[in-house]
Amino acid sequence: MNGLSENTSGAADRMPIWAALAAATAQLAGCGVVSARVDAELIAASVLGIARGRLALSSGFDATGRARFGELVSRRAAGEPVQHLTGSAPFRYLELAVGPGVFVPRPETELLAGAGIEAIREQVATVVDLCSGSGAVALAVAHEVPTARVIAVERSAESLDWLRRNAGRRAAAGDRPIEVVPGDVTDPDLLAELTGQVDVVLCNPPYVPDGTPVPPEVAGHDPVEAVFGGPDGLAVIRPVVSRAAALLRPGGLFGVEHDDSHADAVVALIVADGRFTDVAGQCDLAGRPRYVTAHRAD
Repeated sequence: MNGLSENTSGAADRMPIWAALAAATAQLAGCGVVSARVDAELIAASVLGIARGRLALSSGFDATGRARFGELVSRRAAGEPVQHLTGSAPFRYLELAVGPGVFVPRPETELLAGAGIEAIREQVATVVDLCSGSGAVALAVAHEVPTARVIAVERSAESLDWLRRNAGRRAAAGDRPIEVVPGDVTDPDLLAELTGQVDVVLCNPPYVPDGTPVPPEVAGHDPVEAVFGGPDGLAVIRPVVSRAAALLRPGGLFGVEHDDSHADAVVALIVADGRFTDVAGQCDLAGRPRYVTAHRAD
């Protein structure tokens, strides 16, 4: 029996929040969860229905809440992503609905979205997000550049459900909707009506080489087609480079995320296309190669 099933408060019906978090953190850390304390707090806040920053003000868990908290902590300890347990993933200034069937957005991808946002801030622009998944990049751009027309392209039926759910929440709030397009980013005719008219093309494609070991929460829960990108990890990136070149106007920005072993290869692919200039590798906050940016040549 773990500490979450015990009444450590001495009261008949409550477990104080500090005791619950301490027990959960110990349990998760013992199972190798690196972000044990953060995950425990996120789960607790979800169960209590409060913001994480208000946990210290909580009176703790009653018996029902304690049981639910213990169940979710055990599932996290078994490798289930914390975002699936809470049903939400933070991305820049947004909280996105996520769950089984869609790739959980990572903090590193916020930098890719940020590059697109800075390129068009305060402008009326058209932005295309390829391999949109949950809609994280598209919705971040739409949120921070409300004048932009944003188009999100996704192939997977399950991911499209989550994308539409997140897009619908934006529309329900009265904000300018994003356009959701079911489509394959490797299709040479994708969005042909926008050829030469797009200001920014962003893409976080599947890029892990087939057979590469990945963390349990990725292997067991993220969609395979959203993670692995063929034998060398570049099977989707190659056609995306060509499609981006066709869609962008002269001077338009292209940004694509990649595996940290692919920096030179992706730069070489974009240079070899011959339609881009200012091709440059970009690093994440930890200094790892993360994405490449380029501009459509005149």
